[in-house]
Amino acid sequence: MYEVKTFNAIAQSGLDTFTDNFEINQTDEPDAYLIRSVNLLAADFPESLKIIVRAGAGVNNVPLDRATEKGIAVFNTPGSNANAVKELVVALMIDTARNLFAAHDYSNAHTEADVSQRTEKDKTKFNGTELAGKKIAVIGLGNVGSMVANAALNLGMKVIGYDPYLSANAAWRINNKVKRVDSIKKAVKTADFVTVHVPKNENTIGLIGTKEMTEMKDGVVLFNYSRVGIVDNHAAVKAIRNEKISHYCTDFGEPVIANQPQITITPHIGGSTLEAETNGAIQGANTVMDYLENGDTTHCVNLPNMQVSFETAYRITVIHQNVPNMVGQISTQLAHYGINIENMANAAKKSVAYTIIDIDGLNQNNESDLITALNSIVEVYRVRVIKHQ
Repeated sequence: MYEVKTFNAIAQSGLDTFTDNFEINQTDEPDAYLIRSVNLLAADFPESLKIIVRAGAGVNNVPLDRATEKGIAVFNTPGSNANAVKELVVALMIDTARNLFAAHDYSNAHTEADVSQRTEKDKTKFNGTELAGKKIAVIGLGNVGSMVANAALNLGMKVIGYDPYLSANAAWRINNKVKRVDSIKKAVKTADFVTVHVPKNENTIGLIGTKEMTEMKDGVVLFNYSRVGIVDNHAAVKAIRNEKISHYCTDFGEPVIANQPQITITPHIGGSTLEAETNGAIQGANTVMDYLENGDTTHCVNLPNMQVSFETAYRITVIHQNVPNMVGQISTQLAHYGINIENMANAAKKSVAYTIIDIDGLNQNNESDLITALNSIVEVYRVRVIKHQ
């Protein structure tokens, strides 16, 4: 029996996905955490914890380096809220093009008897533009960005895309009418709208700053529905004052952008739909089960992504440093205990490696000693023995 502890409100449909081999919220020493936005950066993790799954895209609320050193695999659920974010970006594009919020405020403020005559006179103040024929630059063409790009095409827009890390799977999702360029400068140069959809890491903090905004055409509309910090908010405010940016929409409020009429701030609701929360919870539950029962690391953030067919009686998984002779040291220990390897797979992600070893037999009396021996290898973070279900 595996134990799962949840944080935040996890959709019931996700909890219902777990099989009878899993118990939910019955202990403070679980095998798995299933979370949303809870801040774990300073949390103490129990020794029992093997996996943390974030039901959502970002994992900036999880201490990845510390989790790795404790042998805890960290996952997210990419794509589970992509449609929700896409729809919000499209809605705000329409709003900024047609001045909907300003028109709504005007109508609420003028409800007197002659409202019809007055609005007919004043409505030209809210003349907008149509999205059809306009250009949009999509920076980042992953799960969300590819959806935004395709939706913009369906609205009759011209789409320019930039993503130096575009995966083969993501490329298949993008309409071939999206014009791909090899720099942010080329992407934003003639765009009427610029939207950013990239993960937050050391390479993307401040990705859109003063330099990039200077390259944009005057009157551009800018969107940040990725993470706070990817767009430099101080630079955005300055660009608005200089009439470089006509409107800025973001899901992440900061004091510097508060109470600015040309800035629309939504309260981190990009992925907050019933459907997205359901998708994330279900995907998260399946991720927990796949890792604990099979050792699969698809969509793992801190380990290499591996999915190896499990056809033997037992599977040994080892999280370890990516240094020479690790596979040799592991094999030597298995040989010492007379264990024959049926299948082995190994992959690395930067400084961390993951090894999967399938075996047909294991003397139960030796299992504890084997785990101790493998864990005694200095570069090993965690060893697990999984019995085939």
